[in-house]
Amino acid sequence: MKRRAFLTSSMILGAGMVLPAKWAAAQSREDSLRVLSEGAANSFESFSVGINRNSLQISWNIYDRLVKFAYKAREDGTAYYDYFDIQPELAERYEVSDDKTSITFHLRKDAVFHDGAPVTAEDVKWSLDRVVSSPIGLSQFGTGSMKETSQFVVVDAHTVRIDLPQPDRFALPNLALTYPIIVNSKLALQHATTEDPFASEWLKMNPAGGGAYKIARAQIGERILFERFEDWKSGPLPAFRQVLWQTVPAAESRVASLLKGDADVAQDLPPKDVMRLLENTDVKVVGVPTSSFQFIGMNTQLAPFDDVRVRQAIAYALPYDAMFQTALFGRGQPLFGGEPGAPETTTFPQPLGYSTDLEKAKALLAEAGLPDGFETTFQFELSVATVAEPVALLLQESLGKIGIRVTIDKVPAGQLGTLLQEKKVPFYFEGSTSYLADPDYFFRVFYYGDTRWNFGSYQNPEFISLVDATRYETDQAAYDTSVRRMIELVKDEVPIILLWHPSLDTGMAKSVEDYSYTFHRQLDFRPLTRG
Repeated sequence: MKRRAFLTSSMILGAGMVLPAKWAAAQSREDSLRVLSEGAANSFESFSVGINRNSLQISWNIYDRLVKFAYKAREDGTAYYDYFDIQPELAERYEVSDDKTSITFHLRKDAVFHDGAPVTAEDVKWSLDRVVSSPIGLSQFGTGSMKETSQFVVVDAHTVRIDLPQPDRFALPNLALTYPIIVNSKLALQHATTEDPFASEWLKMNPAGGGAYKIARAQIGERILFERFEDWKSGPLPAFRQVLWQTVPAAESRVASLLKGDADVAQDLPPKDVMRLLENTDVKVVGVPTSSFQFIGMNTQLAPFDDVRVRQAIAYALPYDAMFQTALFGRGQPLFGGEPGAPETTTFPQPLGYSTDLEKAKALLAEAGLPDGFETTFQFELSVATVAEPVALLLQESLGKIGIRVTIDKVPAGQLGTLLQEKKVPFYFEGSTSYLADPDYFFRVFYYGDTRWNFGSYQNPEFISLVDATRYETDQAAYDTSVRRMIELVKDEVPIILLWHPSLDTGMAKSVEDYSYTFHRQLDFRPLTRG
């Protein structure tokens, strides 16, 4: 089918959804899959200025990386990425030197790109050079001590070595993230310019990979047809020969299409629609607590939030259970409650030890010299209003009971980040994600430094020294001791109030099996099967 025919021939399925005619009977074909999502990708790239998270659903499936996180089953049987189990992908094997300052990757000798060109060590080096030559890529790779192109060494046609200035536990996990896609450098260089030596602009709108799927047709922002790459060598061939991914903004339309059997997978489901699907025996919902987290932020450098007793009072005054049920219908993993004081584990995020106790909250405000409370503004961004608004209203009601008078301010989409960067927001709802699971990495990103990501503007000198000390710590006992102390400090001084890991809920036809959750929250087509 020609591109024009693919984009125009369609059948109406309702509420703005269109399906190409050749896909009208897709659900009867065992090797075809139709996926609907709210958001649309805006690039084939995995990193660069302006690309959105939905784009990762493309790059993850059409490109390989040297290594990957393994999947392991949760208690409910759902596969979940295992941060601490890193396996070969494009590399058939790798080894870490005895002094842990170099990692050598041996590439699959039979691997080829989608155009048939062999994958070589030169392609790998060029792809890694591209990451550190970008400010965005360098910022992430720098967390794993990879900052210079000279660190990526071609040993021979199928062997690459990465040299590190010191042992770094974050180097290998960084290579399994979304950034280091292995690009067909010979193809990309045909479109490079003096101003753009890595052809980044061309790569935004043009695929140049060798992953499990290739792009058959694409209308960025609306629909993409993926076809299985029959010569893929970095894993078992996927079960689905074709995957059609369409953007359907209205959640009710995605749900309706799934219930009618017109779609196999419906992504980006609001909690109320999840509850509707859970009541229907013709489909299923896979719900997995994500690696993202949502929280109440307080600027510890602005009065009255610079008083730890005020922050603790708010932590004791929040109606956690009501917020969790009203905003998320209980779909997630709570980060409230728990035991105060010394942590039982070094995992973080973890519950901070605060449950609703209005009398204790009032007493803490009185100790802080605010027995009659105070006035403040609570902000959230309109783009997350579905969850944030019920949180804000319940917070406003509950804090009013201890004398804190809250005015709710709804910030236009895209503007809260700028205000947080400028440290102008005293009290707010926000969320974020940590790609790397080590607790000291989480603290370094979200509780340390002058970036917008230090959401509480936390500046405890002891905490800062502990974060610095753990960066290259190789003694596990010493590392764990430092982490436990950091957890004690943030539980006591509560610069942000952790709420929960929201669930990523995906609706599916009953026949779709082997869904596997990965850290970037986009769909990995490769493990999926039809039962």
